[in-house]
Formats: sequence, structure tokens, C-alpha cells
Amino acid sequence: MNMSQDKISMPSSMAGLTRYFDDYKSKIELKPEHVIVLIIVVIIIEVILNWQGAVWFGLQ
Repeated sequence: MNMSQDKISMPSSMAGLTRYFDDYKSKIELKPEHVIVLIIVVIIIEVILNWQGAVWFGLQ
């Protein structure tokens, strides 16, 4: 028996692929650029607070 005759062909659109992005649409959508800028701002705030936060909040 030939191996090529034993193969089961499936439609390419339903061959085990699941698309989750059609199921749920978030009310808040951020572009990747905005996420990167937000991360950089948080890092800068943390560096400033580690450097001067104790003086500003009277912990020294």
C-alpha cells in the first residue's frame, strides 16, 4: 500500500489552528510603542526614587 494514499487531508483553514483574537476584543488597546514608552518611564521613576526618594520622603 502506498503511503501517499493513507494521508488524510484536512481543509487548511481548520487544521488545528485556533484564532483567539476573534473571540475577545479588549476595550483598552495599546500600541507596542506606547508600552515601551510606559516601561521606560517606570524605569526612570524607579531610578530617580532609588537615588533621591529617601531624601524627598524624609527617610534619612
